[in-house]
Amino acid sequence: MPLYLGVMSGTSLDGIDIALIEQDQHTRLLATQYRPMPPQLRDELLALCASGADELARAAIAEQRWVELAAAGINELLRQQGLSAQQIRAIGSHGQTVRHEPARGFTIQIGNPALLAELTDIGVVADFRRRDVAAGGQGAPLVPAFHQALFGYSERHIAVLNVGGFSNLSLLSPGQDVLGFDSGPGNVLLDAWIQHCKGQSYDRDGAWAASGQVQPALLARLLADPFFATQGPKSTGRELFNLGWLLGQVQALPAMAAEDVQATLVELTASSIVSALRQAQPSTDALLVCGGGAHNALLMRRLAELLADTLVTSTDAQGIDPDWVEAMAFAWLAHCALEGIAGNRPSVTGARGPRVLGAIYPA
Repeated sequence: MPLYLGVMSGTSLDGIDIALIEQDQHTRLLATQYRPMPPQLRDELLALCASGADELARAAIAEQRWVELAAAGINELLRQQGLSAQQIRAIGSHGQTVRHEPARGFTIQIGNPALLAELTDIGVVADFRRRDVAAGGQGAPLVPAFHQALFGYSERHIAVLNVGGFSNLSLLSPGQDVLGFDSGPGNVLLDAWIQHCKGQSYDRDGAWAASGQVQPALLARLLADPFFATQGPKSTGRELFNLGWLLGQVQALPAMAAEDVQATLVELTASSIVSALRQAQPSTDALLVCGGGAHNALLMRRLAELLADTLVTSTDAQGIDPDWVEAMAFAWLAHCALEGIAGNRPSVTGARGPRVLGAIYPA
């Protein structure tokens, strides 16, 4: 059976996820590896999401460090599994998004796939998003096609929710094309606020947020952003939702406790997801949650409370570890590229048609 590796580094910038899959008619997760993002590299990648001095050289150096980290993880995973590079058909590497502005015709993921192929001696498929953008699409989200392959066999109306830095929904209904879109912030504002206030990288289990109270006036201001009123296909990123945006909203209101802001941000994530889901797929039998947000107990509880008629659970219930779904998706997209199978879904991204995604860098 062909073996593929998927490498995913998301907008949360916490680390690099590496998944080893076996792919035939079905996808099976065989092994995983996680590499924490060194703080200096995380800070530089975050800085590259905004304009600054000497950006081209800084981006080139940062992606070399990113690739070295990914390659070390790949080589360690292969060593642990007793596999050689020659037994892996390809690596699907997402790279690290530093800009995503499809309305202006571009999306940028850095990750030097040539260097990754050199350091691992494995062929790499990378740069998945730009072909969809070239065809008039959003270039995101790309995971709905994989969600359909994993979970689309049911006769029920299912939604798959990925909560990373941002939240995206895949809507799976029997006999219909998959639909999907970004619904708004996931963890990005939660992480930014706790880092700003407490110097911590994330709110474990949503505990700090759970100690606060939702502030209706702040929630209303946040939800008034025009993004939430737009229909799919749509995607978003740090260009819109970032700490500066949040500080502007908070400072426009009377002073409030920092933990109340955090509680309100959880409610923003939950309510924007639920509103988008109800509008796009009013009857949803089950919501399967993956990504880091699946571990936020407060967020999961609020989703279940707001969707009282829907079974809300993590993808664990379907036998898929929620932490590895996205890395698996990019391994699967590498398989699609090598087999000439379209990896996008125009019903999701708005592209003019199906496209084979990714550029191939041979070993």
